[in-house]
Parts: sequence; structure tokens; C-alpha cells
Amino acid sequence: MDRFSPTPLRWVPSLYFAMGLPFVVLNMVSAVMFKDLGISDAQIAFWTSLIMWPWTIKFLWSPFLELFRTKKFFVVATQLLSGVLFGAAALSLHLPTFFAVTIAVFAVIAFSGATHDIAADGVYMSELDTTSQAKYIGWQGAFYNLAKLVATGGLVWFAGWLYENFSAGSSAVFDAYVRSWSVVLFILCGLLVLLGLYHSRALPSSDRPTAAHSLKEGLRGLKEVIAAFFSKKHIWYYIGFIILYRLGEGFVMKIVPLFLKADTVSGGLGLTNQQIGLYYGSFGAGAFLLGSLLAGYYIAWRGLKRTLFTLCCIFNIPFAVYALLAWFQPASMWLVGGGIVLEYFGYGFGFVGLTLFMMQQVAPGKHRMAHYAFASGIMNLSVMLTGAVSGYLSDALGYGMFFLAVMLATVPAFLVTWFVPFTYDDKSNEKQ
Repeated sequence: MDRFSPTPLRWVPSLYFAMGLPFVVLNMVSAVMFKDLGISDAQIAFWTSLIMWPWTIKFLWSPFLELFRTKKFFVVATQLLSGVLFGAAALSLHLPTFFAVTIAVFAVIAFSGATHDIAADGVYMSELDTTSQAKYIGWQGAFYNLAKLVATGGLVWFAGWLYENFSAGSSAVFDAYVRSWSVVLFILCGLLVLLGLYHSRALPSSDRPTAAHSLKEGLRGLKEVIAAFFSKKHIWYYIGFIILYRLGEGFVMKIVPLFLKADTVSGGLGLTNQQIGLYYGSFGAGAFLLGSLLAGYYIAWRGLKRTLFTLCCIFNIPFAVYALLAWFQPASMWLVGGGIVLEYFGYGFGFVGLTLFMMQQVAPGKHRMAHYAFASGIMNLSVMLTGAVSGYLSDALGYGMFFLAVMLATVPAFLVTWFVPFTYDDKSNEKQ
């Protein structure tokens, strides 16, 4: 607890839950939805990766958020906007050209979600000192991934349950899926609107916008932000580290839910939506949540510098689970569920290391919020590009060879992490 934010647990968990919902739905849940609606794996992977572009280029408008209004204003506004747009997406599923229209609506949600991320991270860094950042990084990661549990677990399961009930009522297969996913998107609409209303009261706001009133000043600020970012010590090494740390994850993120749903003849596991929601969404995301919480306290205890390589190993090695599942295609749901839980726990435990590294080694300085947005944008560029081609690679190689290739893609992450230099003392109590 620090002097800037006496009750961080009042807003940190809910803030990062709200951050996670749009990203997880657009990046992962939409893949299952479009698979149900008859879209091909390659099309799903390409378009649901392409619409994630705003999370990559969000640094371009991040300086303007420091000039106009407060970070809290943008957090609340984008939560409300994203909620309304999910409602629009629910209606778009009933159109003849549903895929193109829904993708377009999702692209706008992505812009809103990326803007929300900039402002939310800005609140986190401005309201908490570095000790508190490390202390609550586990809560941040845990509730970000609680959103994953709710979305890929609860909502995917619920979509499957609704489908069974709608199809039992003599609805055609496609119509039953449209109706079930429309309900799910309306639920997302309600959740985000409620979160926006809650944060309008609960979120702290000790910052004030910089006194700038023109586009010219904003563009000058953007130029200054970019120049300052690339003049940071070790910046090119840091960029390489950010890209390579999540390289393997970028390949598997889109393909795993498609692999779990694909029939066994095609090399998949043939799971239903309910099973995917239970094993991958609920148990898996729950393991991620636990891993994130434990990692936050582990880093706070030992320091990021002493733990980063261990975190990288725990993050990347468990992706081998999917290679084993693809090669052996076990029928036992204990093996499938256990493997997913193991992978997700490692994923959650290791992911917070990269987040905290960007906050405490890349972002510090005059333009902390914008530079963190820049760093996380570079991170998402890696995930977006690998995700865009992952569908074509999995189609060409088959699931078994694809997941083996992913394991090779994790090797550079170990090398770059072992030698990564630290610019700042990660145990410092000073606000950076």
C-alpha cells in the first residue's frame, strides 16, 4: 500500500479484468466462434490476427492521451464503448455478410481496447511505486487472465450449452450457433458497461493532462516520445528480447483452440465447446491465474533480475504439451486436461516476468506511459505476425509437426534472456 493509492486491490483486479476481456475475446474466443460458423482455419487465424493490429501500433496515439483529459477518463470511456460495440457485433452475426461485418466491428473494438490498455497501464504506473508494482503485478496478471477464464472457459462453455438447447429445439445447426454466440456477445456488452460504470467511481486519478492544446503540439510530443524511446540504453537488445520472449506463444495462440476442436481424423482432439471451455478455458485459465499470483510474489521476494531466466524457462518449455497431445492424441480427458493445466500454469508464471521487465526496465523516464505502450506494441507485433501465418503453417505441416516447429521457435528466447542487461535496480523503491 502506498501513498498514491491506499486501496489498490479495490481497482487493480477489476481494471485488468476489464483489460483482458476484449483482447481475449478477439484473439481467442472469436476463433472458436468463427469455427462454429463454418470459417476455415487459415481465414480465422489471418483475420483474427490482423484485427489485433491496434495493440501493436498503440504507441502512435499514446502521447495524445497524456495531453488531453486524464487516464481515468480514457479507461472509463473505452470500457463503455467496447461494451456497446460487442452488442453491435451480436446483431451483425445475423447478417448475410456476417463475417466481414463482425470482423469490422471487432477491429473498432480492438482500437478501443488498445486505447484502454494504454490508459490502464498508465494509471497502474502513476498510482503505484516500483515496490507496489512488483507486489501487485501478480494480481494484475491474475485478473487479466481471470478474463481469459471467464471468456475462453465460461462463455465458450455457455455457447456450447446454448447451442445444444437451440439445436434441440429444431433450429438449423448454423442458426443455433448464431443464436448462441449472439447471447454470448450481449453478455460481454453488459459486463464491460457495468465495469465502466464501476470504474467511474472506483478508479484513482491523481494525474492531470499536460497543458497542450493543438495537433501540432501532439505531433511534436509523438516525435519526442519516439526519439526518446530509441535513445534508451540497451534499447535494441530490449526490443529483441520483447519479440523473442513470446515468439512460441504467438504461433500456438490461434491454433490451440482450433486443434482442440478439430476432429481426430484431421489430427485434432475432437473436443466439444463445453470440453474446450472446461479444460482450456476454466481449468487452464485457473492455472494461469494461480501461476500469475505466485509469480508476482516470487519476483517481489527475489527480484526480477535473479528470476527472469527461470521465468522464461517456465513460460516456454510447457508449450511441448501441445506437441505431445498432437502426436499421441490421448482419449483420456485427465491427460488432456492435465496437460493443458500444466502448460497454462507455466504460461501464467512466466508471462508476468516480461510485463514487469517492460514496466521497470523499458518504460522508466519522462514518457513512462507512452514508452510502455511502445514496448507492449512491439510485443504484440510479434504475436500478431506469428498468429497471422500460424493457420497456413498448421495447414501445411499438420498439427504434430507444427507444434514441434513451435518448440524450435522458443530456443532464441532462452538465449536472449540469459544475457539481457538491466538498466535500473529492480529492487528500487523510487517511482520511476
